Amino acid sequence: MAVAHALADAFVIEGSVPLNGTIRAAGNKNGALPILAACLLTQEPVTLSNMPRIRDVDTMLELLTDLGADACWVGQHEVRVDASGASKSAPDPDLCSKIRASFLLAGPLLARFGRATMPPPGGDVIGRRRLDPHIHALAELGAEIDATGPTFEMSADGLRGAHVFLDEASVMATENAVMAAVMSPGETVLGNAACEPHVQDLCRFLVSLGAHIEGIESNVLRIEGVERLHGGDWPIVTDHIEVGSFIGMAAMTGGDVTIEGVRRKDMLPIVPVFEKLGVRVELGEDTVHVPPRQQLIVQDDLGGMIPKIDDGPWPAFPSDLTSIAVTVATQAFGTVLMFEKMFENRLVFTDKLVSMGARIILCDPHRAVVTGPTHLVGQRMESPDIRAGMAMLLAALAAQGQSTIGAAHQIDKGYERIDERLRALGAQIERVT
Repeated sequence: MAVAHALADAFVIEGSVPLNGTIRAAGNKNGALPILAACLLTQEPVTLSNMPRIRDVDTMLELLTDLGADACWVGQHEVRVDASGASKSAPDPDLCSKIRASFLLAGPLLARFGRATMPPPGGDVIGRRRLDPHIHALAELGAEIDATGPTFEMSADGLRGAHVFLDEASVMATENAVMAAVMSPGETVLGNAACEPHVQDLCRFLVSLGAHIEGIESNVLRIEGVERLHGGDWPIVTDHIEVGSFIGMAAMTGGDVTIEGVRRKDMLPIVPVFEKLGVRVELGEDTVHVPPRQQLIVQDDLGGMIPKIDDGPWPAFPSDLTSIAVTVATQAFGTVLMFEKMFENRLVFTDKLVSMGARIILCDPHRAVVTGPTHLVGQRMESPDIRAGMAMLLAALAAQGQSTIGAAHQIDKGYERIDERLRALGAQIERVT
């Protein structure tokens, strides 16, 4: 019954209230999930700190426990995993259907047991999300894979190092390949690898356990297989997507907000995009300050041309922040073309912003033209996924009047206690059932 109530939760927001104060960014969701999966590679205990207390992390812990590992919270943001007792190679289908990251168990299970039965993963419906790069990479490392049935049946009579070139720079495929390769004899060279901050964090975590990985931060990873990994302690890297979301909130409400716990280098591809939308940001070594009462003016390209904001694999602007950038653009003087290259459903949520008063032309599934500023008015809406839900929350905070955002669990999947943390900044937001 508790789960049913949680799924029925909604956020009620009274808008037009500037946010003021200091907020600390949480650990990276997309870094925490593969690192939890990687704990299956060692039979010694691992303690992970700065773990975001979110729904997706709880689901991954349930998956590990179902496989036989001892995985539990030992502090507010600390998790301990002892996978020495893991014995199953077939993750629970119902749990897998809840999160996309369940498929990250494939690499570790193959490396540990030589077999894996993987149900189709769940996750946000933001467009086609191919599993082909995962299957190709694992097959190149020696796995035999039957993908004709309702599950992916994988087996390997010993994985081995190989030269693997991914046909797209898929974050999760890179992570699966790395986890499968770190204990496979010989050298693995992984080309066109993703190099997002959370991929780097996974690689550095594995190195701390004894893995040999070179090329971290680049798109070519060289992995020399080792016989075993030991246990250890590791802090999850800060979520740069959450930092970008808070920058957008502060700018849209005219607030004065300082974000702590920031990794400066992770913000370098993000800050210029906000600056293009007229947002002035003061970037410190481990903080970001958004000054108050900013007038947002879109920076035209040379010759007065309409500027374009597009996303791409790191170090391009992250796709997960495209929804935030679109929403901020509704409050900036000028016109901007938003080009979402990676997911064909990412921009579908813009109809919610239009119902609030935004001037947005959705040209096709990948492009939207936004003209601002517009006066937003509170509406009743439903969150379709994590990032669209957060973008709608931004719009509600800036809008006149009351907004209700249903399916709050979608936002909870990626943002820890967001209503409590925003109330500490002065936001008028309540969670209701």
